[in-house]
Amino acid sequence: MTDSPENPVWPAPSHPAAVPGPDASASSDPRAAGAAPATGFTPERTADAGSAAGSTPERAPADGTASAPVVAPATTRAQARAADDHAALRDSMHRVRLEVGKAVVGQDGTVTGLLIALLSRGHVLLEGVPGVAKTLLVRSFSRALGLDTRRVQFTPDLMPGDVTGSLVYDPRAGGFDFRPGPVFTHVLLADEINRTPPKTQAALLEAMEERQVSSDGESRALPDPFLVAATQNPIEHEGTYTLPEAQLDRFLLKLVVDLPGRDAEVDVLRRHAGGFDPRRLDDAGMHAVVTADEILAAQRAAASVAVDDDLLGYVVDLARATRQSPSVLLGVSPRATTGLLAAAKAWAWLGGYPAITPDHVQTMLVPVWRHRIRLRPEAEIEGVSVDAILTSVLQQTRVPI
Repeated sequence: MTDSPENPVWPAPSHPAAVPGPDASASSDPRAAGAAPATGFTPERTADAGSAAGSTPERAPADGTASAPVVAPATTRAQARAADDHAALRDSMHRVRLEVGKAVVGQDGTVTGLLIALLSRGHVLLEGVPGVAKTLLVRSFSRALGLDTRRVQFTPDLMPGDVTGSLVYDPRAGGFDFRPGPVFTHVLLADEINRTPPKTQAALLEAMEERQVSSDGESRALPDPFLVAATQNPIEHEGTYTLPEAQLDRFLLKLVVDLPGRDAEVDVLRRHAGGFDPRRLDDAGMHAVVTADEILAAQRAAASVAVDDDLLGYVVDLARATRQSPSVLLGVSPRATTGLLAAAKAWAWLGGYPAITPDHVQTMLVPVWRHRIRLRPEAEIEGVSVDAILTSVLQQTRVPI
């Protein structure tokens, strides 16, 4: 079996097809072969895009008299404006990645994974040994987004109300008032989530899935956008509580934060030698490069990426293959297939594609499914890894053409 693929890095943009000439006519379906992706549309190409949609400009009469001006169809102009808006939003997401790089070195794939989770309205589980900048990464990410963030250090004595909030008696009013917990924020950093008992871990279930908190018979909505980024140490197991399957299934992605390479680690030391303090992000020149409205617009744009029925069947075939693997005790659930579809859409949108392809599904499969599979005891004894099984599933499942 092959090794696990790394976390997704920034996608290469799609290559626009050649702009058709005045006599060309093609299908208006953007998924047709040779059709230009969203990044290929510009205001200057409106007339050409109209011809690609089946509208052929009038030619000058043979007698040399002037012809009526060509007017692009309204639908084409609307498509061009939408494509320009999408391109501007993609540039904003790229600026977020560059802004985080001012404080975090050598974790481009993890930053891209956080962006995909944000665009897919999902949550992220970050796994890595202490000292690889997991906390700094989340803090820098929220700073670049211009969103509020709160950190909760999960400990064995942490209670559910310490996360979601609780009722507090107000003697002046003579009644109980709800005091919101740290979950009422845009980006929640759940540090070392596996160090708290399942009772407290479960306090996040409703918040992550329903984006609300219920207390005393009343449901209170959480801010939008909302992202939970939880960290855990894969090495130290003393005093930890393994996350149950129901909790793991609420995370869209599990990203492995590896040790940086030699050059990246030298760069880290160079920055610290120059006076960089990870506790003072303002000194690194970090600032918000997007707004909450732009993030919500980017989420809607990513969700609008088209999907063919063949791709839907491909995702289901991959899921069924995990359930039939002899080394797997518990395969992925339907929630895992919807999560993979959402992540593939976000990945395709970041690359400027109007529809997802098998490549997008294959790239996102391991990060989306690696934490949702439970191995048989004998497979664990033999040292079989979930990533290797998923890689084998990709190799053995027929790819739609």
